[in-house]
Amino acid sequence: MTLDTALLLSRWQFAFTISFHIIFPAFTIGLASYLAMLEFLWLRTGNDVFQRIYRFWLTIFAVSFGMGVVSGVVLSYEFGTNWARFSQAVGNVIGPLMAFEVMSAFFLEASFLGIMLFGWQKVGKKLHFFATCAVAVGTLISAFWIVSANSWMHTPAGYSIRDGIFYPEDWFAIVFNPSFPYRFAHMVAAAYLTTAFAVIGTAAWYLLQRVHVAPAKVMLSMGLWFALLFAPAQAVIGDYHGLEVGAMQPAKLAALEAHWETSGEVPLILFAWPDMKAEANRFEIAIPKLGSLILTHSWDGVVKGLKDFAPEDRPYAPIPFFGFRVMVGLGLLMIAVAAIGAVLHRGGRVYTARWFLRLCVACTPIGFIAVLGGWFVAETGRQPYVVQGLMRTADAGSPLLAHQVATSLALFVIAYGIIFGAGIYYILKLVRRGPGAEPEEPVAAAMGAKLAAST
Repeated sequence: MTLDTALLLSRWQFAFTISFHIIFPAFTIGLASYLAMLEFLWLRTGNDVFQRIYRFWLTIFAVSFGMGVVSGVVLSYEFGTNWARFSQAVGNVIGPLMAFEVMSAFFLEASFLGIMLFGWQKVGKKLHFFATCAVAVGTLISAFWIVSANSWMHTPAGYSIRDGIFYPEDWFAIVFNPSFPYRFAHMVAAAYLTTAFAVIGTAAWYLLQRVHVAPAKVMLSMGLWFALLFAPAQAVIGDYHGLEVGAMQPAKLAALEAHWETSGEVPLILFAWPDMKAEANRFEIAIPKLGSLILTHSWDGVVKGLKDFAPEDRPYAPIPFFGFRVMVGLGLLMIAVAAIGAVLHRGGRVYTARWFLRLCVACTPIGFIAVLGGWFVAETGRQPYVVQGLMRTADAGSPLLAHQVATSLALFVIAYGIIFGAGIYYILKLVRRGPGAEPEEPVAAAMGAKLAAST
């Protein structure tokens, strides 16, 4: 009983720390590319508004990058402290992928970030722009390796198992495992949309306050046009990813749609409460046959139900079910906001329609929430396996006692509350100050020192 409790607490601890961590890379991946675009536009047009916006978001990027580094280091240690059996079993596969991320991405980001922050008066404009692009590329390379490693846990390929240990046999198959292309595209698009709506919400708040009007108009326009392109594209990517999940992880698909019986012409369940004990849905609201069309692209497509899988092999359906609906609902909201913005822009009212600006401010965090919803869908939908179909989560933990894990979990909650609370407070303070002021050199220098120490 003590070991079972320790395992549960270890899962809570990892869920807590990964949830904190993922919001920062999701933000910085998109923000780095946005900074590259801003500097390109400044160099091409000579419009100083682009430079003001760049410097404003650069400081926020530095703080967010630093918090992402700190929270990522913690996760690396948890693989050894809380998930030793998992690390021992899959280390030959996962270890090199994580090392590639550090060598090819993190060092690139950390090196050129210094030029971005402090190189304005020390290097030429083209070299500074190159540094910005290098950081942007580095964030994408980082996402590539991390998503590849995680995707391999969902759709393992290119391996052999001897005495319970995984050995790599085909690195191309490992890196480009069946779910990786869909998950990588989905994650990058999610990161870009997260940044877009953070920019949109910030710009809308400035316009409501009638401050920093010139840069706010540029930010709002860029963010809305970007969302108009990427939000529908994300829906298409998600649709193809759903087809892949149905083919490779049918139990996950059954859980996130709360389907119990295998059948054709399944409904699209809008709302329900999946009852795991009764093996049925309570309070179900559904649209007949639409589920088959969406999930299989056929009106009478067959979708496997949870009853096709042994009870001990089923995910706990309520978490992926509601997480998926949060993610999809917010994605539809993104499309709606972008479409409304395009209509108002055509009518010349996008900068003055206060009801729309208030809506944009309210939508500032929806990208972060959607990312968390999607992450919970992916990870809880894979349960009870840590490596799909091959290694159970119950067999992956370290031989720890419950009070040991409870103590570390409590310390993480306190430390994260203080450290990241202060970081988020500082980011909000920077937002309130706006793009009209230059970054404070002492603060920037202190952040650079912290990043160097972390490296």
